[in-house]
Amino acid sequence: MSTNEDVTLPGVATDASAPPIEKDRLAPGDATVIALLLVSAFVVILNETIMGVALPRLMADLDITAATGQWLTTGFMLTMAVVIPATGFIMDRFRLRQVFIAAMSLFSLGTAIAAVAPGFEVLLLGRIVQASGTAVMMPLLMTTVMTLVPAAGRGKTMGMVSVVISVAPAIGPTISGVILSALSWRWMFIIVLPIALIALGLGAWKVRNVTAPRDARLDVLSLVLSAIGFGGLIYGLASIGESATGHVPVAPWIPVAVGVVALATFVARQFRLQRTSNALMDLRVFANRSFTVSTVVLATSFMALFGTLIVLPIFLQSVLQLGSLETGLLLLPGGAVMAVLSTVVGRLFDRFGPRPLVIPGAVLVSGALWLLTTLHPGTPAGMVVLVHTVLSAGLAFMFTPLFTSALGSLRAELYGHGSAIVGTVQQLAGAAGTALFVTVLSTRSAASLADGSSVLNATADGVRGAFFWGGIISLVALVLALLIRRPPVVPGPRVPVH
Repeated sequence: MSTNEDVTLPGVATDASAPPIEKDRLAPGDATVIALLLVSAFVVILNETIMGVALPRLMADLDITAATGQWLTTGFMLTMAVVIPATGFIMDRFRLRQVFIAAMSLFSLGTAIAAVAPGFEVLLLGRIVQASGTAVMMPLLMTTVMTLVPAAGRGKTMGMVSVVISVAPAIGPTISGVILSALSWRWMFIIVLPIALIALGLGAWKVRNVTAPRDARLDVLSLVLSAIGFGGLIYGLASIGESATGHVPVAPWIPVAVGVVALATFVARQFRLQRTSNALMDLRVFANRSFTVSTVVLATSFMALFGTLIVLPIFLQSVLQLGSLETGLLLLPGGAVMAVLSTVVGRLFDRFGPRPLVIPGAVLVSGALWLLTTLHPGTPAGMVVLVHTVLSAGLAFMFTPLFTSALGSLRAELYGHGSAIVGTVQQLAGAAGTALFVTVLSTRSAASLADGSSVLNATADGVRGAFFWGGIISLVALVLALLIRRPPVVPGPRVPVH
């Protein structure tokens, strides 16, 4: 394909003496590419939390514990955390259209496997294959937006990205609740499969190549180290929760220790490889203060989001004795508020910057999490809806400014690495949050049962304990939010693509 449009190309060197050319508006063809990526990413990321409401049904149908069942969510996020580090290389080495087709094909295959899964193991395999495709879509979307959208309008567009990345998983429980009210859990995948195939077909037809590949080299050792590192950490964290039931093959501290050592080795290797621009993840992005602070606050926010999305349905169904449909509908207002606010917040970011948005958002998130520590069997369902909506509103005020501040503070050649790192941290934090919340829920509930509490009260006690630690984490985000600043505009080099 040949075009005379000028676009920003991550990793492409240009004449340093040439002034950067900044477009005033998004080209029509570029808008089509971003729209298709947004829709496709929404479909794949929606599945990240679709299993939350289904967990009680799966526990009964597949004869598994809550700690084992949470691997359908944790395993999904863990796979993404393992695959995302390689996406910087993938986007450097292959064209956008090739990457899109591969990602959507993997997601569709995983959805088909999950739909026909005869048991837990095959269902988990399907989720892992799904996640492999989803992992590529997230940084692909963010890098494309940063590449094509002028700095002055990034907040508005990143608001739409935030809808995809945060709202899609937020309404996953609602959609699964509606489906489970009338159909079996398999229909969560049967319904999604044709939608994914349509998105694949449209993308193969309409998505055009807006980036130029380069002869990038994949450092296999770095990929292996990152997989062992992230995998060991999350497996160990999740195993702590499962150990409360006595069903773990190894002591949780062993995979955690292996993960820490592997990640330390991975980091050391990246520092060496980035001298020759061959790092799997270029860690020089952390030299940028705005990127580092924004990424850490994002991590704490996603820990709170995904931990809440797995624990709150358990409380609604196991403590308040609500059905899956009622649970899904009760979580819908929060997702709707987040969707509406994300687009508004993007426009506000373009005008006012991140601080006036992130700080109030952090206050709302922290306040909501502390209110959730008061849940008990007599809590009205309406109160749960109200607090969850406040939590969702706070997260909406945080996500768009944080994503835009983090990536917007980088040079164009680091967009791919920055997107990969933000995506990896996001998924690692989500998986860690899920593991932490379920761990506290499982261990504290077990302790309450041992003390003679009823199952209902013991579960409520475990839920309160999980949200207590969520509240502690939110205080860290609140302090760091005070350090957020608007990043300086970093114009990217623009070169013609042929």
